Amino acid sequence: MLLALDIGNTNTTVGLFDGDILKGSWRIQSDREKTADEYGILLNQLLAYRGIDPHGITAVAIACVLPPVLPAWERVAQSYFGVKPLIISYELDTGLAIRYQPPRDVGADRIANAAAAKAKYPLPAIVVDLGTATTFDCISKDGEYLGGAICPGVGISLEALFARASKLPRVSLEDPGTPIGTNTVQSIQAGIIYGTAGEVDAIVRAIKKEMEGDPIVIATGGMSRPIAAHCATVDVIDELLTLEGVRILYERNKDR
Repeated sequence: MLLALDIGNTNTTVGLFDGDILKGSWRIQSDREKTADEYGILLNQLLAYRGIDPHGITAVAIACVLPPVLPAWERVAQSYFGVKPLIISYELDTGLAIRYQPPRDVGADRIANAAAAKAKYPLPAIVVDLGTATTFDCISKDGEYLGGAICPGVGISLEALFARASKLPRVSLEDPGTPIGTNTVQSIQAGIIYGTAGEVDAIVRAIKKEMEGDPIVIATGGMSRPIAAHCATVDVIDELLTLEGVRILYERNKDR
């Protein structure tokens, strides 16, 4: 089985694939202070809870945008599963013609998203990844990675709000069901959810004017479901698209 990791700035999504079948997924905090053993023990506990034998894991692939934690996860792969992990980057056979300049600046998660979009959906496509940052990735009808846009995500917006407005409380991201909050918590939730949804729609519409064809719009990431529910431009919600991309890139490169 393949252990696929999508290591983001805030959370790490872990997926276990048997072939192309996702057997289980978990979301844990991306913690710079954790050691390889702490990650390894936590991962084994999660596997045990699902009744999964860790000895069945024969490969590990990692998409990481938080470099300080990558060495710990590489040691987990080597020490706990006895394998050298495949690290997702532009240098792999991605199946994409990367037009971004310089190509090395494209995040591993964005490459995985584009690879998965190309494999799973008709092209052209726009992937909107709603996480700590919100990214927009554009794939042409010919399978070219064109680039996109990056803006502050829900997590960054919430942290900035709490840091700069001392009287506002920390809140969980839940849909208040209305853009008119009747208390402070609902008002923050409404502002973040409806504000981000409006931002997504505005950027997608602008991007579509620059692309050939009629791109399908795919929302992914930990915040995708509550935000995309209020987006007029989103066609599909695929929360684990990045993990699928990690798996697809592993399959393309495992024999290199």
